[in-house]
Amino acid sequence: MPSPSEPPERVKLCGHEIMNIGSLSLSNGLFLAPMAGISDSAFRMVARSFGASLCYSEMISAEGLVRGTGRSFEYLASPPGDKPLGIQLFGANPEALAEAAIIAVEQGADLVDINMGCPVKKVIRNGAGAALMKDPARVAAIVSVVRRAVTCPLTVKLRSGWSEASINVVEIARIVQDCGVDAVTVHPRTAVRGFRGGADWRLTAQVKNVLSVPVIGSGDIWTAADIRRIRDVAGCDAVMVARGSLGNPWIFRDALREEESGLSAGGPSPTEREETIRRHMHLALDLYGENRGMFIFRKHMLWYTKGLPGGARFRKTVLEEKSREAVLESLHRFLHSTEVLMSPDSQERLV
Repeated sequence: MPSPSEPPERVKLCGHEIMNIGSLSLSNGLFLAPMAGISDSAFRMVARSFGASLCYSEMISAEGLVRGTGRSFEYLASPPGDKPLGIQLFGANPEALAEAAIIAVEQGADLVDINMGCPVKKVIRNGAGAALMKDPARVAAIVSVVRRAVTCPLTVKLRSGWSEASINVVEIARIVQDCGVDAVTVHPRTAVRGFRGGADWRLTAQVKNVLSVPVIGSGDIWTAADIRRIRDVAGCDAVMVARGSLGNPWIFRDALREEESGLSAGGPSPTEREETIRRHMHLALDLYGENRGMFIFRKHMLWYTKGLPGGARFRKTVLEEKSREAVLESLHRFLHSTEVLMSPDSQERLV
């Protein structure tokens, strides 16, 4: 294993760095984060089309997967092109997490991630997610047991700590590295803060300075410029994009273009936005069926049109549409309306 001062092995290809997480070789260091109710295979396929080299599943309960309850197995489903795929598991029982990891690999996971950062009450009240930041001994037990159970790349996602009075991400990061993980993702906010306040990327830099495995930066990634800044501040090996990808899967392409040329990319044209929304909708409806798929996709329609002139009015109208054809017809009229075409963002792409 290289010393902490030696960076993980990375190679340039077509202007972008190939990075390795264990045995997994990735074409770049831009990842789509695991997001509950969002990062399904439809959204993952869209993110991949714009350059995300690794996408994670929605967070899956280890206990649910082992017992076969709820929608746990549904979250493992992915089409052939949805590769490489990271499956994120949460739980507090080492044996259940190990068994769930084995199931995930059997179902096609290329990488297993253990969530130690979720601050949601229903997760932490069972000692899982960010609650694990309070229990270093359990962290070590979990990672050690899961590491023995699977040979695929194993990663963990950490918070900076439980509260401002107990910021221990460097300690926990050292523990999980010693127990055999292949990479660590850092979301530098405490569990108590949730998503309030700014992410402190300097904490990610502290983790990077003491680990020899790759460190993945996360938190407050809204634009391609943010991806460049977190790399500069934290020195991280890769960047995981979460909320900044909602309605903006182009963030991956824009970051890759900026890395390659040094030039900032403009937003998508109305035509490209429409084509992307159509593709995403078709993927969602094919995955879930017409009725459920349309219901699930509505939140994405909101994100795709947020901030556009007349967007609120359009969303109110489109929510009343029932069929795929009617929704797409309304979308076309809206995106090619004079109001949208003459907006500053569109003009930037049209000139």
